[in-house]
Amino acid sequence: MTIQFGGLATGLDTGSIIEKLMELERQPVNRLENDKTWLNNRLKAFTELDSKLKSFGEAISTLGKNDTLLQRAARLSSDACCTATVSSSAQAGAGYRIEVVALAQVQKSVANGVASRTENSFGTGSLTLTVGGESQSIEISAENNSLQGIMQAINSAELGVTAAIINDGTDTPFRLVLTGNDVGRDFSLTSSLSGGTDSLTIGSPVQEATRAHIRVDGIDIFSDSNTVSEAIPGVTLDLFQAEPGKITDLSVSVDRESIKQTIEAFAKGYNEVIKFITTQSTRSEGKGGILSGDSGVSTIKRRLQTMLTTPFANSGVFSTLSELGFETQKDGTLKVNDKRLSEAVDNNLDSVVKLLAGDGGEDGMAKRMREYVDSITSASTGLLKGRKDSIDSNIKKIDNRIDSMEMRLEKRQKMLETQFRSMETLVNGLNAQSSYLTQQMSMLTNMMSGGKK
Repeated sequence: MTIQFGGLATGLDTGSIIEKLMELERQPVNRLENDKTWLNNRLKAFTELDSKLKSFGEAISTLGKNDTLLQRAARLSSDACCTATVSSSAQAGAGYRIEVVALAQVQKSVANGVASRTENSFGTGSLTLTVGGESQSIEISAENNSLQGIMQAINSAELGVTAAIINDGTDTPFRLVLTGNDVGRDFSLTSSLSGGTDSLTIGSPVQEATRAHIRVDGIDIFSDSNTVSEAIPGVTLDLFQAEPGKITDLSVSVDRESIKQTIEAFAKGYNEVIKFITTQSTRSEGKGGILSGDSGVSTIKRRLQTMLTTPFANSGVFSTLSELGFETQKDGTLKVNDKRLSEAVDNNLDSVVKLLAGDGGEDGMAKRMREYVDSITSASTGLLKGRKDSIDSNIKKIDNRIDSMEMRLEKRQKMLETQFRSMETLVNGLNAQSSYLTQQMSMLTNMMSGGKK
């Protein structure tokens, strides 16, 4: 770092003079920096608008699905035996009487206890494992005729039964536990081992293999799973407790609250977009909003508002969202009139679905709006992508101009420093000459004064 002492000859603060001159020279760079800040803020605004429109698009997609607008709710008179979930294909208004007779479960069997899990005490030969009527032999040799070796041999055979060893805390604590892999499928294990000090005997199952058994309106239904999905159209039952003889009533109805929440979520997404555009386009403190003057942004707002108010032809009794309770506020946002929406859903749900989601080959309003939003937010051809790409390009151009100007300013500062140093050197020389001449004149004056005496 070079240390400079300016103005030693002239008495001028040359460092401060150079600094002020450079401030003037830097004004074009400062203007470019301000332009870059404005562009970055604008880019941020377009990015946020893009995000809000995509979120709104998701709400539109949900609104445009028949399954969403035809959701059903299930109610059980007791939750002691099972739970129920329903799809839109379930018959609204229907009721069912359910009895859970038995749960689907796997077989579990336990062998007699032995003193050691690792001692080769069972002799050699084979085990016969029969699963679902099919028998397979498992060979036991002198290398694996311990309880642990037998367990590993059964598991390695992968015949549909899993073996494990438990310790029951008695004098002969180690016992082989066999568990079937599939519900409702029984198995047996017989031993033909000989020459050992211990024997392997499997007792009666401690848990029988059974299929799930329920009765729906008196009809017997069996299942290999405790999740039963075809006993009642559109209803899935998850069984967790058998209660033979006890009836649980199931009723299916239209899930009106869920439908209203879906519609209200659409309104919320719409309002987020409209509020953002309005805020970013409104003048504040004498300055225009960061998105003000952009015709594309104005068009987005105007087009969305038009779509909401323009009648949409369909085969139902409703043609506009206002008939469903959507009310436009002074600021352009939507408010949902809960009373009118409830009346429309309760009395004309089919027409609500036709307006929003369509019916058969007929498109709904939601699809038309989603297509428009998708066209704006497209990652390849969308309006917002074009705006952001243009801003990115301008920012890069400004960065290049700033880099070039900074290099010129650096050279300019060095030139000024050189010029002022040269001036100081020149003035210092002139001062030296002046001092010399002054000294000589003084000497001459003294000499002349001495001669007169």
